[in-house]
Amino acid sequence: MSFWTGKQIVIGIGGGIAAYKSLEIIRRLREAGALVVPVPTPAGLRFVTELTLQSLAGGPVHGELMQPRQPGEMDHIRLAREADLVIIAPATADLMARMASGQADDLLTALLLARRGPTLAAPAMNPAMWSHPATQRNVARLREDGLLVIGPESGAMACGESGEGRMAEPAAILEAARRALTPPILAGRRFLITAGPTREELDPVRFLTNHSSGKMGWETALAALRAGAEVDLVHGPVALPPPPGARLLPVTTAEEMRAAALEAWQQRECDAAILTAAVADYRPAQRQPDKIKKEHEEPEMHLTLTQNPDILAELSARANGNQVVCGFAAETGNALERGREKLVRKGCDLLAINDVTAPGCGFGSETNIVTLIGRDGWEESWPLLPKEAVAERLIRAIHALLGQRHPT
Repeated sequence: MSFWTGKQIVIGIGGGIAAYKSLEIIRRLREAGALVVPVPTPAGLRFVTELTLQSLAGGPVHGELMQPRQPGEMDHIRLAREADLVIIAPATADLMARMASGQADDLLTALLLARRGPTLAAPAMNPAMWSHPATQRNVARLREDGLLVIGPESGAMACGESGEGRMAEPAAILEAARRALTPPILAGRRFLITAGPTREELDPVRFLTNHSSGKMGWETALAALRAGAEVDLVHGPVALPPPPGARLLPVTTAEEMRAAALEAWQQRECDAAILTAAVADYRPAQRQPDKIKKEHEEPEMHLTLTQNPDILAELSARANGNQVVCGFAAETGNALERGREKLVRKGCDLLAINDVTAPGCGFGSETNIVTLIGRDGWEESWPLLPKEAVAERLIRAIHALLGQRHPT
């Protein structure tokens, strides 16, 4: 089941060219199972039509303050109370000025004045309008009143100018919306997460690596961020968009990953470490300065490899008793037995074990089957789940363990 299934989301649409992006937000929410209620301002309907909004939302558009959709009810009160979240995209300079002064001269502003739940705004306007002291005063006042704000971003504008004022992209808005609805159980915590593969160079052309895509680590970082944690994400070479809000520490080799992980673990006072990265166990004993040439008279080439540092074992050994360390074990054959041995050998608190040969569990897949085991003998097996769901369960398990050791 999707996170958004059954949630009622009001989409407030101000009168700006960025209103076209609200259509993508509505489409994505509908596809994810949300109940979407568009509430455009009269100016908003100059940029997107009521018929388009109705078609994408799959339901009526609410735009008239004095013409309620349900007889005997007041739409601005009912929608303000029923919505799980209100998203205002775009939030224009005029709309935010009216919100800041408490005006209620159309359905959207009246709804917002009656709203007591989470509300997220995505500002969009010309850079000069955004930087104007009046706009900045209004935004500061709205933040003080509890409004959540995403963006704006810098970039090219429809007016031909460039600068800060561009509305955040739909994906970023939806991520901020999800965080607004996720209980911040990790507020005040800092997590260290490693993700992706490492690369060990043979020469300037070739390297040793593995099939890790980094998806499990990325989902884990997102789950921690959504739960309110600060996240230091140490990652190898991946082709994934950065998780918004994470402190990214890109590395290439296992030794670089060790150095970055230890710095975060010791100097930044992390509460927990989740090591999902597939770190190379070995590296070439010597990197060749020039490309290794193919020798036709020698059909075989022999490499001398040396062992890389054991990051999981080292972080576990340096934990202060309140910190929680969770490792990942990607195994093949007798995965659970091998994982139990690894937990003892590494000395970590938790180990997430998965057999990468099982259907739906290979590197780069969107799903995983995990058994989470603890140092005290506790074990819990999870069925085939999207990696997003695996990450959420893992975060809850670590939150529970942190609560036992070191309450915030």
